[in-house]
Formats: sequence, C-alpha cells, structure tokens
Amino acid sequence: MDELYISLPVVLYILGIVLLIILIVLGIRLLRMMTKINNIIDDVDGKVKSLNGVFEIIDVATDRLSFVTDKVVDGISSFFMKLFKKKEREEKVDGQR
Repeated sequence: MDELYISLPVVLYILGIVLLIILIVLGIRLLRMMTKINNIIDDVDGKVKSLNGVFEIIDVATDRLSFVTDKVVDGISSFFMKLFKKKEREEKVDGQR
C-alpha cells in the first residue's frame, strides 16, 4: 500500500508533464498555422482591392444604363399615353356632336 502512495503521484506527475508537452507542441503548431492563414488572408485582401476599381466601373456603367433605359421606357409610355388620350378626346368630340 505504501508503494501505491509513492508511485501514484509519480505516475500522475509524469502524465501531467506529457500532457503539458503535448499542449505546448499543439500551441506552437497553431501559431504557425495562424501565421500562414494570416498571410493568405492578406494576399486575398490585396487581390480584392486590386479588383475594386473594376467593380466601381461596372457599377457606374450599370447605373448609367439603367438611367438610359428608364428614360426610354418613360418616353415610350408617355407617347402611348398621348396617343390614347387623343383618341379619347376625338371620341368625346365626335360623341358630343
């Protein structure tokens, strides 16, 4: 029984030391991986910023195109509205005579 009191703490200390060493190794690997991930994110961020100008040009072009198409649709719809109003006026004038 006395041997158990002596050997059990020694075994627990050894297991604790092994666990601590494993955690330190995993922490170092995690730090290396985080550095690599940070480098990849910086690279992707730089590439996205280089494409930012292209997206702004596309945005301006689509805004202008939608403005032009809105004006064309407004013009066509007002033309047809004027045609129908003229026909209604002519029918009213013909109906009153």
